Amino acid sequence: MLLELTAVAAAGVAAGAANSIAGGGALITFPTMVALGLPPLTANVTNTVGIVPASVGGALGYSDLLREQGARFTRLLVPLLLGAVAGSAALLLTSNEAFEAIVPALIAGSCLLLLFQPRLVPHIAHAGNERSPYLLAGIAFCGAYQAYFGSAVSILVFALLALFVADTLQHLNALKIVLAGSSNLLAALIFAVLAPVHWRYALTIMVSSFLGGRAGAHYARRIPAEPLRISIAVIGLVVAAVLAVRAFG
Repeated sequence: MLLELTAVAAAGVAAGAANSIAGGGALITFPTMVALGLPPLTANVTNTVGIVPASVGGALGYSDLLREQGARFTRLLVPLLLGAVAGSAALLLTSNEAFEAIVPALIAGSCLLLLFQPRLVPHIAHAGNERSPYLLAGIAFCGAYQAYFGSAVSILVFALLALFVADTLQHLNALKIVLAGSSNLLAALIFAVLAPVHWRYALTIMVSSFLGGRAGAHYARRIPAEPLRISIAVIGLVVAAVLAVRAFG
């Protein structure tokens, strides 16, 4: 049991750090719990509950940049949470197979969008308009995706913000952390009551992912804008490839 909890704790630290820097932390904790014998659905909801403090740790590392974005966060929070409610209901009522099949394409598309963002912005009518209905719809989808599947939602959120919000990438990374964390928190509250959470693993990930999220934010702030954008896109493409192998392999 001690060895299992140590493995889960190590995965939680790595996942928290990954979510603060780029995203895809669930691809560390989820397979770890499945390898330890949890059914996929139980591992998925346990990860959703356990990873919540990672966003708190990341937000603390970006607290100064977040204070400047209160109105922006509030505006995006409503569609995000509505999406999270829909995604939570879908997960409790349906299986994951169909959604798993399209997730790799969604993530790969978002990463390519992020990678070519500087070239695309001048040619997209709503680019740079953070009040665009397309941004609100995209954020609502991210909330649903976060609750339903969860893996690499931070990458999807960051790609949307980079396209529609005219601000520094560090500001957007800070906003990404709290948005993804907010939808994750709502889904976690629902799953804590209605889903088969493995609480020993969940509590272990809560502690370890907070520490990892705090450390990850510290290092993410030291990455210049262009390398940050490119690294998130490249990591996301790797994540998409891993998910594609899992879905179709």
